[in-house]
Amino acid sequence: MFDKVLVANRGEIAVRVMRACAELGVDTVAVYSDADKHAGHVRYADEAYNVGPARAADSYLDGEAVVDAARAAGADAIHPGYGFLAENADFAARVEAAAGITWVGPSSDAMERLGEKTHARRVMDDADVPIVPGTTEPVTDVDAVTEFGDEHGYPVAIKAEGGGGGRGMKVVESAGEAEEALESAKREGEAYFSNDSVYLERYLQNPRHIEVQIVADDPDGDAGDDADRSLDESDVVHLGERDCSLQRRHQKVIEEGPSPALSDELRERIGEAARRGVAAADYTNAGTVEFLVEEDVDRDPSEPLGPDTPFYFLEVNTRIQVEHTVTEELTGIDIVKEQLRVAAGEGLSVSQDDVELGGHAIEFRINAENAAKEFQPANEGRLDTYDPPGGIGVRVDDALRQGDELVTDYDSMIAKLIVWAPDREECLARSKRALAEYELDGVVTIVPFHRLMLDDQRFVDGTHTTKYLDEELDADLVADAQEKWGTESASASDDDEEVSEREFTVEVNGKRFEVELEERGAPAIAVPEGGAGGAGAGGQQRPPQAKSDDGGDDGGVDVAEGGEAIEAEMQGTILSVDVGEGDEVAAGDVVCVLEAMKMENDVVAERGGTVASVHVGEGDSVDMGDVLIVLE
Repeated sequence: MFDKVLVANRGEIAVRVMRACAELGVDTVAVYSDADKHAGHVRYADEAYNVGPARAADSYLDGEAVVDAARAAGADAIHPGYGFLAENADFAARVEAAAGITWVGPSSDAMERLGEKTHARRVMDDADVPIVPGTTEPVTDVDAVTEFGDEHGYPVAIKAEGGGGGRGMKVVESAGEAEEALESAKREGEAYFSNDSVYLERYLQNPRHIEVQIVADDPDGDAGDDADRSLDESDVVHLGERDCSLQRRHQKVIEEGPSPALSDELRERIGEAARRGVAAADYTNAGTVEFLVEEDVDRDPSEPLGPDTPFYFLEVNTRIQVEHTVTEELTGIDIVKEQLRVAAGEGLSVSQDDVELGGHAIEFRINAENAAKEFQPANEGRLDTYDPPGGIGVRVDDALRQGDELVTDYDSMIAKLIVWAPDREECLARSKRALAEYELDGVVTIVPFHRLMLDDQRFVDGTHTTKYLDEELDADLVADAQEKWGTESASASDDDEEVSEREFTVEVNGKRFEVELEERGAPAIAVPEGGAGGAGAGGQQRPPQAKSDDGGDDGGVDVAEGGEAIEAEMQGTILSVDVGEGDEVAAGDVVCVLEAMKMENDVVAERGGTVASVHVGEGDSVDMGDVLIVLE
């Protein structure tokens, strides 16, 4: 086993990995940005290293800085968690090439094979895993889209090669929409994944999202080295399925297992298909094979989908998943420990015959979002009260504690609540109790939405599809739930300014140390904007801040008297800029599209005017308050 593992992530997943390491007697190393110097994962780790400023591109996504931190700490392995660099084959290859450091995950070659969606489809098709009718080669022109639609029918999905979570996917309802959708999908693919290659699939009208957790190990240690595949189906263990059909804009909100919609026969077919596909891809370590299952909208909830129900391969997630906790509660298997064992050369601790699923488990993502406002992420707040639930069958994975400030530079997840019970009915009842016990003040969350879902008949019956939230759920019910059970965010400026205890962070050669001092009546210490790290020479530059004519920072954007600066309301990525200098715009016109939290947000002009200057372009990362457009 390893001596010291660096976790290349933050928040609850970093703490989750570190806890597994602690139980194995392995020391842990955290990395953090300037925004996260007091974060929970930093407090938990045995040691911590700063890897750059708040902007993710200059810190958590800086592969060189992460590997340098591992070398400085003397870590002999890197675990990526999920998100950030977890599915970056180039980063995995960088770690594999680093002397004395082991990558905890599938090989970079396997990640690359399955990261290219058209390649993955070919692998699965060859392994007799059902795939949605679609193209196995990239599509470059609109004629290919319309010809596919004529052959297979509309709607047609255009998907980015490197996409996931709905990013880089456009749905074409008719031939007339093909050209615009194709260009949009290519543009998003380039912005998000530096790859404008796209492919086509028949768009399923009533899909359920079913995924199978797998762990795999090559006993000979040479999978993928030869032309002859060495990995066998027996080397792949599936740990049952999870139902992730409750989604908003292709983003999972609640996950559960086993699926309430599948018969045992269908469940077995899907699990075996996952094993075949993973073996064919020479894939080792942990991963998730995702499928779409055709739901029968007229199905009686008491009658599960039979063994002949169509299901199709969607993609492989080459990492640990947010919802891996559901599977752990059903099987009693620590998936992170299995990852570490495989990477350390110790092999899996379980075989397929060892796997037994017991009871039912549901995971609720506790996000700092307002469900009544299109799940808008909070942009400030402090956990004035944080009292998570407990009791039998209740698990909470988090990295925050009462009094912590909300860091909004990355994602909105505060915690994950996982509830287990002997059967689904009791699990739903226990979930109601646990969510009612969850006390969070100072930060808006989606706990009210979760409580609403536990009384929603479609969800309770288990007949919902991935489209239910977006197309069928009454928005007024969500608003009522938020009003009944919700909390609002509070500004940190409401704090008492008098401080009696202070915690200082000192960095020596990039390594973090904490010093605690007690002072009485001391004034607040001013912190320079941007923190101590500053942007690296090769990093992305932050768009400028606005200033009015009456003074301000010389580095800001001049806004003429009577003019207006349109600013980013949240951190995100610019998908498109819809205006240019000299264009006339009216109040309510869309000037650009901002992606935040994997969702597209239209940025509109508050009033009419002429575009005086444009300060962003497609693919740019922006922070809250950054100037996007100036009107005159």
